[in-house]
Amino acid sequence: MVGVSLFFGTLLGIPLGVLLVVTKKDGIRETPLLYIILNGLINIVRSVPFIILLVFIMPLTKLIVGTRVGTTAAIVPLVFYITPYLARLIESSLLEVGLGIIEAAEAMGASPLQIIRYFLLPEALGSMVLALTTGTVGLIGATAMAGTIGGGGVGDLALTYGYQRFNKPLMLATVIVLIIFVQCIQNLGNILSRKIRKH
Repeated sequence: MVGVSLFFGTLLGIPLGVLLVVTKKDGIRETPLLYIILNGLINIVRSVPFIILLVFIMPLTKLIVGTRVGTTAAIVPLVFYITPYLARLIESSLLEVGLGIIEAAEAMGASPLQIIRYFLLPEALGSMVLALTTGTVGLIGATAMAGTIGGGGVGDLALTYGYQRFNKPLMLATVIVLIIFVQCIQNLGNILSRKIRKH
């Protein structure tokens, strides 16, 4: 669930984050109307708690994957949840790039696409890795909640066999596994980010 949701969320979230930066006021392709629409949509989806989003988009989930329960069904709301979250994180990473770099690129005659590809994204890559790491950790928490619709994974295990059967050792083991998993992902993200920034 985490892998597939993160894959599609990243495919959608990075272009959205780039569009937010490019179309904002004083952006390299300032488009106020598009920015207002994107900004509004992202804010609306991010305002909805995941457990409510999970239930709210069930008809759409059924339309896309043919079912409302199970691991496959959980992926749809997870993608809806993580995409705007990642878009905001990517936007923050891109905004860290100094204006001087963009101005230098424009002075050299680079087109907006060239600025994004050769200047903006490479300069923000280290920060973007950390953003994706943060997004992955947030997604792990959301997948645990997906267990409420029989989404499988650690959340389903903790609810069905731990909480409902009063199996405290299993609940504790689930928490420990999640902590280890999150620590490993965070450490990997930190190492990759440091290596990218050194280059």
